[in-house]
Amino acid sequence: MQDVAVCIPAKDEADRIAATVKAAQELPGADLVVVIDDGSSDGTGRVAREAGARVVRHSRNRGKGAAMESGAEAVRLLDEGRDRPRHLLFLDADLAETAREAAPLVEPVRSGEADMTIAVFTTTVKLGGHGFVVRLSRDGIRRATGWEATAPLNGQRCLTRAAFDAALPLAAGFGVETALTVDLLRAGFRVAEVEVPLSHRATGTDWRSQLHRARQFRDVARALAVREPAVTRGLDRLRGSRP
Repeated sequence: MQDVAVCIPAKDEADRIAATVKAAQELPGADLVVVIDDGSSDGTGRVAREAGARVVRHSRNRGKGAAMESGAEAVRLLDEGRDRPRHLLFLDADLAETAREAAPLVEPVRSGEADMTIAVFTTTVKLGGHGFVVRLSRDGIRRATGWEATAPLNGQRCLTRAAFDAALPLAAGFGVETALTVDLLRAGFRVAEVEVPLSHRATGTDWRSQLHRARQFRDVARALAVREPAVTRGLDRLRGSRP
């Protein structure tokens, strides 16, 4: 059954994107791999195309949420004429050969057991951070929905088209995963975490890595701020008072 489109947001991943694309093409049921080149300057899009992916390119870096939306829209256009839309499997660009191990994310969605699956990596990678952003995301999801996430920031996710569309527009930047989980759970969709033997490049401890974490923290905090129960109740009251 050819029912899965793999969407891979990528920014300056020319060294790993070919291996990731080729591994994704091996996934059962995946007949379409779309790479969203989010303003790369190192030839990521060219390398991905040579590896066999369809490529959507942003002329400037617009962030992960925008890249996911662009990829899903490309799949929507390619789905025209199909009886059913493809499921959307989002993978990070730096998974390389381990991307072929993502199949367990698809099965619960395909069988109807879940509307979105989230990967929990079984391969341990030494991280350079202290878990501040993970705790921020996990605590925020719990406050907003009551659900306890193991890997709240993991970008390896499979969704039905209906679930993805229900979450639009996606949160900006690195807040997209946290917001996606909160929004779908609140809307009554079923979310499940699945252990998979995937691994990607660990974030280091240099200044660029610290800047990356700061941006993550900012984006997750922003996504949660508008989804906190007190804030959403206030927004609902404001909307209700409008003529």
